[in-house]
Amino acid sequence: MDTRLQAFERLLHIMDDLREKCPWDKKQTVQTLRKLTIEETYELSDAIINEDWKSIKEELGDLFLHLVFYSKIGKEQQQFEMEDVLNGICEKLIFRHPHIYGDVKVENEEDVKRNWEQLKLKEGKKSVLEGVPNSLPAINKAQRIQDKVRAVGFDWDNKEQVMDKVMEEIDELKEAVEQKDESAIELEFGDVLFALINYSRFIEVDTEKALEKTNQKFMKRFQWMENYAGENKLDMHTMNLEQLDKIWNLAKNELKK
Repeated sequence: MDTRLQAFERLLHIMDDLREKCPWDKKQTVQTLRKLTIEETYELSDAIINEDWKSIKEELGDLFLHLVFYSKIGKEQQQFEMEDVLNGICEKLIFRHPHIYGDVKVENEEDVKRNWEQLKLKEGKKSVLEGVPNSLPAINKAQRIQDKVRAVGFDWDNKEQVMDKVMEEIDELKEAVEQKDESAIELEFGDVLFALINYSRFIEVDTEKALEKTNQKFMKRFQWMENYAGENKLDMHTMNLEQLDKIWNLAKNELKK
């Protein structure tokens, strides 16, 4: 027997045991698991950003457990079986990859994406944007929206055009700020972010990953500042911006080493 199948079967049997014998596992529902699944997904995201392969392996295991858990509850609720879940995704993948399992020819990744969206419409979807979850974080949601409309040809031709749009949106934001129009400021600020996310696609930067790396960099530098202040008996709360900026530059130089 394939060792992968053996491992998966082992997990299924363990899930059966936990659901039957463990007081905590017996109480769980799809609703109680939902927030835990989101947390596990973010933990996997952190591991991926840090390229921590040991943690990636562990977090994937946690997610596999959740997927098996949902399938177990689905069976108990007489909604679906594990086989339905797995066969469902297999059939979907075969249908949406006619260039692999059929006679469709593609030249590149963009052809694949374009065919993918067209096939989803054939499945009954009324809009290419139906597959964008409402609960996605705003940055990820903007990326998915832009990817999907690009697949049907609604996109800029080059990155220069997108940067022009970014600058246009920044000018409109400045104008709204000068006019102190709070409603317009919020809208224009959102437009700036949306345009920047669009630009990130053209320069092949993962916006979420880039911002998180900046978050981590800032946190490390600021925590270095806090340690430096403590070691030198300095009170950051009473220091002015110029003094704090000097320590910030020390942190930048030290952490670069």
